[in-house]
Amino acid sequence: MTLLQEPAAGLEAWEWTADEVAAWQTRVHALAAARNAVILAHNYQAPIIQDVAHHVGDSLALSRIAATSDAETIVFAGVHFMAETAKLLSPAKRVLIPDQAAGCSLADTINADQLRAWKAEHPGAVVVSYVNTTAEVKAETDVCCTSSNAVDVVRSIPEDREILFLPDQFLGAHVRRATGRTNIHVWLGECHVHADISPSDLVKSVRANPAADLYVHPECGCTTSALWLAESGELPAARTHVLSTGGMLDHARRETSRQVLVATEIGMLHQLRKANPTTDFQPVNPKAACPFMKMTTPEKLEACLGDPSLTRGYEVDVPAGVAARARQAVERMVAIGNPGSGE
Repeated sequence: MTLLQEPAAGLEAWEWTADEVAAWQTRVHALAAARNAVILAHNYQAPIIQDVAHHVGDSLALSRIAATSDAETIVFAGVHFMAETAKLLSPAKRVLIPDQAAGCSLADTINADQLRAWKAEHPGAVVVSYVNTTAEVKAETDVCCTSSNAVDVVRSIPEDREILFLPDQFLGAHVRRATGRTNIHVWLGECHVHADISPSDLVKSVRANPAADLYVHPECGCTTSALWLAESGELPAARTHVLSTGGMLDHARRETSRQVLVATEIGMLHQLRKANPTTDFQPVNPKAACPFMKMTTPEKLEACLGDPSLTRGYEVDVPAGVAARARQAVERMVAIGNPGSGE
């Protein structure tokens, strides 16, 4: 058998021949057609999952695409809060996830009870929640944001209003820095994968590759160091880009540099390399793999699309009352403009 995918540290690789992969893709697409299903894959999924999906991207962009689709069923190869978001925007459609245990370390840093308690400590504050949160947390939120529009969302709020920003502390610090506002309280949550892309990783990579450009996701623990390198001149500001994953992909399509260092989950490299094969995209931390994202395997995806009577265990639902309130927070974000794509 031929190894078709390099495994991340501690993760399984699929050792299939090209013919075996093609046969599996044919089966999956046939099952999707029979179920009138659309397959969505997040950018952080394994390459073999990305390549079989009908659409690949960030969670909000995928959910919005699915909402305009004629498909009756949405299969979301991602993590649980993403499938919930798809259900919020497509309440009449059935939403399936290949593994119900695929959670999110960032979304799990705050629940609805914790948010209600935090709101009680700051009466009158505006709650801004990153889309990487559960539906129950979104239901307690005034307005959602993405990593690409968080600054715009905060700027739309009157300057004399306190803001509770959650759950990502690194994105919150980025918003504080960009807006100059001092009345933003930031929840101390983090994505363990992005947090582990450390300042030392970044500095080491930049100094080893002095001619490379840099893409940094604002959830990373190294974002401040990236901006410091730019301000000091060690890495010119014109070559330093703090971007959402959707923003990274847009930038990659017009990238002219020979090499780019990428600070985000390593699944993103597959889409960047497909978008621009002439640029060498390399991870700042090659071990930055999300184990929850990699829980979707070819076998689980195929099983998820199997006999409808046997797949109830894959279904994701959101109680109607929670969904209505959570949907309002997303709709308020879209009304502000520039909703971005997601993470």
